Amino acid sequence: MTLGAQTDRSTTTFQALVLAGSRGPSDPVAQVAGVSHKCFASISGVPMIVRVVDALAASPWIGDIAIAIEDPGLVTTVPALDALGGRLSAFKAAETPSLSVRKALEGRDLGFPLLVTTADHALLTPEILDLFLRGALESDADIVAGLAPARVIQAAYPETRRTYLRFRGEGFSGANLFALLSPQALHAIDFWRRIERQRKRPWQLAKAFGLGNLLAYALRRHSLNEAMARISPRLGCRAEAVVLPVAEAAIDVDKPADLELVEKILSNRPRVEEIRPISAGGHYAGG
Repeated sequence: MTLGAQTDRSTTTFQALVLAGSRGPSDPVAQVAGVSHKCFASISGVPMIVRVVDALAASPWIGDIAIAIEDPGLVTTVPALDALGGRLSAFKAAETPSLSVRKALEGRDLGFPLLVTTADHALLTPEILDLFLRGALESDADIVAGLAPARVIQAAYPETRRTYLRFRGEGFSGANLFALLSPQALHAIDFWRRIERQRKRPWQLAKAFGLGNLLAYALRRHSLNEAMARISPRLGCRAEAVVLPVAEAAIDVDKPADLELVEKILSNRPRVEEIRPISAGGHYAGG
């Protein structure tokens, strides 16, 4: 489905792709949890991937859901997933996340608009999805990424360590939420694929992003919105960001310490009870 000017976005249904690739049993989280794949690590008695799929299935924005995983047969061994029947499918993950997204769109029934998230996003809720997808549909972008402000995360969970993108006046952490709103977004996926191949070659990365853009980023010359506008030509499509004023949106489970934190959060607050917009530069969801 291609979203155009005449599309009634208030009735838009997204298909969803959950990236569940992993390093197998050698993954530190998988080792601590004693499972073959990190996504099956249990938090408060529920595997992470089930929490993610439950949030997607409960969202009125989401239709069909696909999981990219090394062994698709594993999905049918989880009763909570198997119970979704025809609404849920699984396929063998490709070598890299970008290739899995390409594979989902080219070889399956998934189309646009497409939500992409990860199987370790254990704190994902329908409320967070609502904020992100409403914000994405209010944009004029082809691809939209979800981000959470550093100050919101640090205020709520000072003990957590996250990777932050620093822009003029504000830092952000990725929320593992991406909305592909039109086929033009595939140009960004192809760019992502090139970056994956060049991740150990700094000068090739610099060439891909442009030295001027990297210098401006290093000096924090641009706001988030300005940076997205500058990088869009490199991506080959219009890219924007939706800022989610919810700390939990950016807390995934990359390491054992994250597993402990998420367990603590879910034991004290099973769901995000209140989401308030905050005032700052950039496009903020929920305002």
